[in-house]
Amino acid sequence: MSNEPNKITDKLAALYQNNINELFKGSSDFINEERKIAIEYFIKTGIPTTKNENYKYTDLAPVFQNGYKKFFTPQNFNIELNQAFQCQVPNLDTYTVLFSNGWFYQHNLPFNNLPKGVILQSLKEASKEHPELFAKYYSKHAKSNDDSIVALNTAFAQDGFFLYVPKNIVIDKPIQVINLLRSEQDLMVTQRNLVVLDENSSAKLIICDHALSPCRFLTNAVTEVCVGENALFDYYNIQNQHNLTTQLSSVYIRQKKNSNVLTNTLSLHGKLIRNNISILLDDQGCESNVYGLFLADRNQHIDNYTFIDHAKPNCNSNELYKGILDDNSTGGFNGKIIVRPDAQKTQALQSNKNILLTDTAEMNTKPQLEIYADDVKCSHGATIGQIDEDALFYLRARGINEKEARMMLMFAFAHEILKKIRVDSLDAQLNDLVESRLRGEFSKCDFCNYNVIKK
Repeated sequence: MSNEPNKITDKLAALYQNNINELFKGSSDFINEERKIAIEYFIKTGIPTTKNENYKYTDLAPVFQNGYKKFFTPQNFNIELNQAFQCQVPNLDTYTVLFSNGWFYQHNLPFNNLPKGVILQSLKEASKEHPELFAKYYSKHAKSNDDSIVALNTAFAQDGFFLYVPKNIVIDKPIQVINLLRSEQDLMVTQRNLVVLDENSSAKLIICDHALSPCRFLTNAVTEVCVGENALFDYYNIQNQHNLTTQLSSVYIRQKKNSNVLTNTLSLHGKLIRNNISILLDDQGCESNVYGLFLADRNQHIDNYTFIDHAKPNCNSNELYKGILDDNSTGGFNGKIIVRPDAQKTQALQSNKNILLTDTAEMNTKPQLEIYADDVKCSHGATIGQIDEDALFYLRARGINEKEARMMLMFAFAHEILKKIRVDSLDAQLNDLVESRLRGEFSKCDFCNYNVIKK
């Protein structure tokens, strides 16, 4: 088993070399130059193992051992996705973008009424049509030499979405990106996204992940975000896939002066989920609110890694992650906050709270705080426990049966994360979805008319 990561690295390197013409074809010269740098780093470092401190709680080698198919051109299906799949959350009015196996769906409905100057299109096309923006922002914060999984993404990614919001533009409703996985064979999917908000702009992004076929899927997605001066950005990721999927998601956000960012990652279902969130507060007056909720049962594994870098003074960050684990599920939280020497007047709060519903569920947590400035207010902590028996007794004493009382306490625990959502219609429906999940009823998003297959 000790040589297995090396074998996987060699196999992926060969996949790259054997398909290099397909990878380079249709991509901009800038992206292809980044590919060359990335594959060299990946070959040098390989798939991260548990010896890597950042991946201490997640062993990726078994995942990559599966024989996934990798397509280098979009697959054709005899189906119209705009008709076959529609999000039907009541009152959720969004600009909707569909993806199929990591490729921008070529028949996406027109994004009517987007404010003038906003660009929302395929990453592949945008890299050729807007080379100056790409040269300025692409791979500048999500660097290949930071993480070999990011390097693997940079080497193989051919498409994704590009969002550009010009100066002083406020997008009136959220942009909803729906990632659909559908295949007749086990599949590896790579997607790369780039978001740029200019100064005084505002946007909310909702990413919904769904697996529609009962195959094994491995997805590796990287989203790179630059939030300009005085800009406001919300990022919501709803991860809702079946028990044969592995999801590797990396989000890199760089904030400029007086910008405000909120991220909320909701991991509701999936075999193995690894989320990386990296935020750089790169100028004064920045505020970051970083939230996450995960629900795991059976043999699922969900791991969240966060890195918040306070590089400049007078910035605030608030981080809260919660997990509920049932059956034989396992979870991990590895959160690091660093306060640089120049980052005086920093306020940084970090908390991770978890409930274990069985004796066989397992949670590993490691909050970290490195402070190199003296005028700061910082705290970090973690808790792992079971349902409060006193609270349970209180509810049962008022005529509520034990099962319902437990559900109420779990939902109250989860609701602290859900109430941070700043999209009202989404907030209401996710409350219903989480409640169903906690009752053991959850196997699909009931608000999508193309349902996920339970496995």
